[in-house]
Amino acid sequence: MTPEQVEARRASVPELTWPDLPVVDRKDDLAAAIRDHQVVVVAGETGSGKTTQLPKICLELGRGVTGMIGHTQPRRIAARSVADRIAHELGVELEDPTGPVGYQVRFTDMTSPQTLVKVMTDGILLNQMQFDRQLRAYDTLIIDEAHERSLTIDFILGYLHQLLPQRPDLKVIITSATIDPQRFADHFADAVGGPVPVVEVSGRTYPVEVRYRPLSTLDASNPHALEDPEGYDESTYSEEEIDQVTGIAEAVQELWTEDVPADDPRPQDRDILVFCSGEREIRDAVDGLEGLKLPGTEIVPLYGRLSAAEQQRVFAPHTKRRVVLATNVAETSLTVPGIRYVVDTGTARISRYSQRLKVQRLPIEKISQASANQRAGRSGRVSAGICIRLYSQEDFEARPQFTDPEIQRTSLASVILQMAHLGLGDVQRFAFVDPPDSRLVTDGLRLLHELGAVTRQTASSGGVVRLTEEGRQLASIPADPRLARMLLEAHRRGALAEVLVIVAGLSIQDPRERPAEKRERADQLHARFKDENSDFVALLNLWAYVRERKGTLSGSAFRRLCHAEFLHYLRLREWVDVHHQLRSVVKGLGWADSSVGVESDRARQRDEGFAPVDPAKAEVVHRSLLPGLLSQVGLRDREARDYLGARGAHFSIQPGSGLFRTRPDWIVSAELVETTRLWARTNATVDPAWVEEAAAHLVKRQYSEPRWSSKRGSAVADERVTLLGIPLVAGRQVGLARVDPALARELFIRHALVEGDWHTGHAFWGHNKKVLAEIEQLEARSRRRDLLDDEALFGFYDERLPAEVVSGAHFDSWWKTARREDPALLDLSVEEVTGEDPTAVDLADFPATWQQGDLELPLTYQFEPGTEADGVTVHLTLSQLNRVRDEGFDWQVPGLREELAVALLRSLPKAVRRSFVPAPDHAAAALGDLRAELEGDERAAATQPVRGSGSFPAALARALTRRTGTPLDPADFDASTVPAHLRMTFRVVEDTAPGKTGTGGGPGKPGPKGSGPQRGGKGGPRRRGRGPKVLGEGTDLTALQAQLAGSLQQAVSGAAAGLTASGLTSWSIGELPDHFDDGAVQGWPALVDEGTTAGVQVFADPRQAAHEHALGLRRLVLAGFTPPWNRILRSVDNQTKLALGAAPHGSTQAVLDDALAAAVDSVIAERLATAGTVRDEAAFAELLATAKQQAAPRILEMVAAAGPVIAAVPAVQRAVEGMTAPRLAPLAADLTAQLKGLVHPGFLTEAGYAQVRHLPRYLRAMEVRATKAPTDLARDADRQAVVDTVERERRDLLAGLDAIERLRPDVRALRWMTEELRVSLFAQQLGTAHAVSEKRIYAAMDAVEVALEQSRGQRR
Repeated sequence: MTPEQVEARRASVPELTWPDLPVVDRKDDLAAAIRDHQVVVVAGETGSGKTTQLPKICLELGRGVTGMIGHTQPRRIAARSVADRIAHELGVELEDPTGPVGYQVRFTDMTSPQTLVKVMTDGILLNQMQFDRQLRAYDTLIIDEAHERSLTIDFILGYLHQLLPQRPDLKVIITSATIDPQRFADHFADAVGGPVPVVEVSGRTYPVEVRYRPLSTLDASNPHALEDPEGYDESTYSEEEIDQVTGIAEAVQELWTEDVPADDPRPQDRDILVFCSGEREIRDAVDGLEGLKLPGTEIVPLYGRLSAAEQQRVFAPHTKRRVVLATNVAETSLTVPGIRYVVDTGTARISRYSQRLKVQRLPIEKISQASANQRAGRSGRVSAGICIRLYSQEDFEARPQFTDPEIQRTSLASVILQMAHLGLGDVQRFAFVDPPDSRLVTDGLRLLHELGAVTRQTASSGGVVRLTEEGRQLASIPADPRLARMLLEAHRRGALAEVLVIVAGLSIQDPRERPAEKRERADQLHARFKDENSDFVALLNLWAYVRERKGTLSGSAFRRLCHAEFLHYLRLREWVDVHHQLRSVVKGLGWADSSVGVESDRARQRDEGFAPVDPAKAEVVHRSLLPGLLSQVGLRDREARDYLGARGAHFSIQPGSGLFRTRPDWIVSAELVETTRLWARTNATVDPAWVEEAAAHLVKRQYSEPRWSSKRGSAVADERVTLLGIPLVAGRQVGLARVDPALARELFIRHALVEGDWHTGHAFWGHNKKVLAEIEQLEARSRRRDLLDDEALFGFYDERLPAEVVSGAHFDSWWKTARREDPALLDLSVEEVTGEDPTAVDLADFPATWQQGDLELPLTYQFEPGTEADGVTVHLTLSQLNRVRDEGFDWQVPGLREELAVALLRSLPKAVRRSFVPAPDHAAAALGDLRAELEGDERAAATQPVRGSGSFPAALARALTRRTGTPLDPADFDASTVPAHLRMTFRVVEDTAPGKTGTGGGPGKPGPKGSGPQRGGKGGPRRRGRGPKVLGEGTDLTALQAQLAGSLQQAVSGAAAGLTASGLTSWSIGELPDHFDDGAVQGWPALVDEGTTAGVQVFADPRQAAHEHALGLRRLVLAGFTPPWNRILRSVDNQTKLALGAAPHGSTQAVLDDALAAAVDSVIAERLATAGTVRDEAAFAELLATAKQQAAPRILEMVAAAGPVIAAVPAVQRAVEGMTAPRLAPLAADLTAQLKGLVHPGFLTEAGYAQVRHLPRYLRAMEVRATKAPTDLARDADRQAVVDTVERERRDLLAGLDAIERLRPDVRALRWMTEELRVSLFAQQLGTAHAVSEKRIYAAMDAVEVALEQSRGQRR
């Protein structure tokens, strides 16, 4: 500044006048202190005049000439009003742009180069430090209301502490209420190198009487009285508790009746101010006080969420007495007129930063003594007052003297950011009046790291904070760091215009008002702007609506609209002003005012006055907001019915949010505030994928379950992503290579290259698979696991593959070049893998095929103990199933024969086994003898592999007997104890169509179980290759043949379709071959009974073919002639005819047809037994002629036998029906079952021509038993037990037979032997057809079993 400018400024100082204020009385003392000291602390009561007179004293001292006198105020309204008052006292116009007095607040700058005194908010001075580090624009600074200890004030005081040594010309005056002014003096003493004077100025207040009315009527003024039983007086002490509303009501009643002295200067001022902690408490108190119905009294609430009109009621003139219920806003910020009395509840909502939750809380706490005195002082402004405290004096005296400064109970992120931007060094060493808690500093750094303003290292180590490029940009934006981060992201994403609106809206108090008496109407009007997915979009909707209405309405009309629609006009204007300021700031940074735009919705534009943001574009907006709110993301907890937030916090959506009802799974909140609970205000639905992207520098990634994925051709792992404890992703599959490349490489080599779980077409791969298959075959055949060493194979590839090959894709890229240099680099050899000579295993002992007649069946080997197919597997196609015989397979392959012999010897009973110890030696010697014997047998030597013609146990027993002389029965061997791998497994697969290849087991193309190209782990079965479908598998070939008989029959019928016929009534098919064989499928053609005609089918089982052929012959014979029924009936006596009418068949003709079928069956059986099969027309003609000749007499014989049988049935039934006594129930049940088994439709054909003649005797025996048994039940029961035992044995025998075997004559004869046994036991006088006994029947059963075994052997 030039000397001329200095002189011009000195000349512009107005004439000073001094009003009658207490501070003026100390003007000279103050002037001397300011002149002689660089820092002065002025402590004065409210009303002393220090705020308006100190700038004038400085002017009188010549200050404000070389620089302005800067005068800070905590609030904008105070800055404007103080500037106006100073200008008025100086006789100048505040609005004069060249005047000596000016002011600057957030959106207004009324200063000029001629300004001498500049009144401003604390924030303006703080912002100016960024551009004027030395504050050269000022020669004097007055920091007013320093006792409020806001974050901004404390930062300014600390900054000045560092600046003063560099600016000895700068004067600093700190004003404070009488709340610990010495603290400020001590703070600056070391900065100026000497003591700092404290000048106290008294205020004009009236005496205040303080009355204590604790809510607990327990008198705590003498707590020791409670400890002394004798000092306790029930009339004085009571442990009753009263609620706060009752306490307020009683205090108001007490003050309402208080008399005003006659000499009081303002008797009309008798209003009561009640301090409450919050809005809810005020509402409760209002309800309680209105219930008192105090005459001539109005109840007026005062809190921040009230509309402007409702707040102004407090200051409006009134004639009634008032009870004003207010929060601590009326403690220092507002002066309510007419107050004589105060009721102090002793509590307030005090903003505190939660160290645990990392959010700002608003808990209700006890106020400090200083705050309590401030409240009491409100009653002594106009005259002597009274303050009732709803707590005890002891409680008051036990409270802290002062409220904790804001710096010790709030987030320090913005302070740290500004300090770093200004280069003020370590936050922990900064000269704060009261140093902040180191934990708050740490949390502030963490928040800055969350916003990307500092690095993780800076956030964790502390010290001098160095900002990132993002941090420097955030520091240049005059907004909360979170909001600044939103703007920065919006600039990057092209959504700056929308986010500017949102950030400006979040910076002010919500302009939507909800008056208590019109809340429903207000909510209805505000619902137009709500968005079910985003409260941020609701702000955009409101902004668009307001802008549109403001553009079409006059100023007064717009004000009326705001009032009618419950919108706070001043807050809307502030919103616009903040938006304008922020827009100017970002323009100064060179950011384009980009916009994602809005969709054109003409209907909504017309109806509601704004067009909504398109959801796709709203996504860009929300993704711009997320980076500023990462620690305020929430995941819905359905069990707890709230949201899981950062660091384990749980919060709920505020009821006023548009998302309160929908409750989406993921939300982000602009603010988390704890009152009665932790509430989320201003929320939006988000996608966790957006969060993960925005929080890439914060998320923790954990990986588990590393594994190989053949589908991806690489190793993968499950990824879990958390953000500050919130699970964003759980179980996502990711490539392991980017997490742990070394492990990914190991898994690639081990699973892809060693175990073969990889699909590739490289030439070396095909070569290596063949080598591995060869080695695995050697292992499986020799039942070893030491030939193919996985670790050796791993080492082979590990040595040759470079470190960067971590997946199939990496391998392909590398191998494309490497194979040109050395094509055989990765080619395996048997010797390299095993380190042994592979010829050590004699392959002749483990042949690849098994020959049986003209069949050559593939063999495969598996060494997998515990699996069903462990050992040797014989592969058959379905068409081979009825050609193979269960013969010779018990000899096993030569390589396993000795082990089988040892196992059989060890299965001998102990008494026999003693003769063959040690078993291995005897087994080896016996096999040596058998080998020599087989070599001399040309037939045995021709089989492959070489084996004997009988069973192996029989051959072994014979050889051991010859060698030792000890008789050995093959039946002594217990084959069930032989290990599973020594029993052949048979696998049947579907036939392969011509031209189709596979590995399922066609001749010469076995499915190499355990020897495929893929190398499995040693502990489990090998993979099967793709090929023909496996139809069945097991160690019992006969059971397998029975199991697949249906499938085999379908195959045979399909192959021999040309031989089939249907609808035959005569032999018109020429010669019917007895066998069919097309080289692949063989079958046996036969006639079949189709009901009324005959047909031809081809069967897979020759036994079934023979049975069906007999039935088919019967049908064709019956179709070829009609018996002489009239002649036959004339030969039947009347008694028999009557009996036939009562037959179970239903008619006489049905009985005759039954007899005819039985007669023809007997003729056919005799013909087949004597002259062989009938398979041509001539043989059938001969059969038909015989049937015509012999049918009539045989029918008569059968009818003659059937008559007595049918006639005897009623007598047996009557006898059974008469057995009503419970003790006779078993007898009745047995007789009923026997009768049903003997007489039923078709019983003549079932019994047969030869057996029918015996049926009458069986019925007579039943009558005899029915008569005799009731008289001697015990004897009958003993005989029945014999029959039951025989029947049980017969049923057991039948259970082991197939359907064809049950039709054998010797098997059917067992049933009639049982009937004869019944006759011998229950009616011996009737005689039997042959000798019969229990023993004879058992012998017959044994004979059947032997015959069946021989028959089965022949079939094999």
